Amino acid sequence: MSDFNPSTQLIGELALINCRDLGGMPLSGGRTFRKGIFIRSGSPEWLNHNEFLAVKKYGVTTVVDLRATAELEEFGNPFKDDPDTDFFSIPLFVGNPNDLNDKTMDYLRTHHLGDYYVIIMEELGNQVCQVLRVLLNSQGITLFHCAHGKDRTGVIAACLYLLAKASREDIINNYKVSFDYLGHFLDPLMARTSDDMKHTLRSDAINMEIFLNYIDSKWNGDIRLFMKSNGMTDVEIGSLYSKCIGES
Repeated sequence: MSDFNPSTQLIGELALINCRDLGGMPLSGGRTFRKGIFIRSGSPEWLNHNEFLAVKKYGVTTVVDLRATAELEEFGNPFKDDPDTDFFSIPLFVGNPNDLNDKTMDYLRTHHLGDYYVIIMEELGNQVCQVLRVLLNSQGITLFHCAHGKDRTGVIAACLYLLAKASREDIINNYKVSFDYLGHFLDPLMARTSDDMKHTLRSDAINMEIFLNYIDSKWNGDIRLFMKSNGMTDVEIGSLYSKCIGES
């Protein structure tokens, strides 16, 4: 059983919610995921000016916003027009998750979030690989985020960890702690959410289990096959793997 503690990845000095370095994750062969290249979080829309500057000072030079177009338009992003930041909007949601009449949100009334993660991979695989290409080619530290930093962000993190050969157990543990880190932020929202939608605010282990079972059944447990089927080359995949484990 792994002794990996996801709390060691938390970046407490930044005001971003659910903010974590992907580095430090144990990998096969005694390696660990490289620190200081990829960080994940919830939306930076809440940052005040000084908090925004602190993220830049931390070394973030690229930001990938995974929220729907409607979310970006409604809530904005302080990095969108920042001249020092390479900003990418690559939505991993078609529609508007803040609209409870949205067909995907209606689907989630009777399905696990993990079922939605499978939809992302099946229907938005090209966008997933666009994100992975940005992460491959970016310099400095890249921040990728959605609204709460657990679902769309969790899918991208899981893809990177699968590529880098983290264990199933550690990927699930890394995923499920999001709700622990978001509890104080989500409590008011949870209180006014209907019972059939409260699960969408959590990060139950079953969701990542569904996602990983999909990778096992559809792609023989090899995320590289998914990446190749969505246009990434062997060279790109190998280079991203090397970047994740710290090999040039």
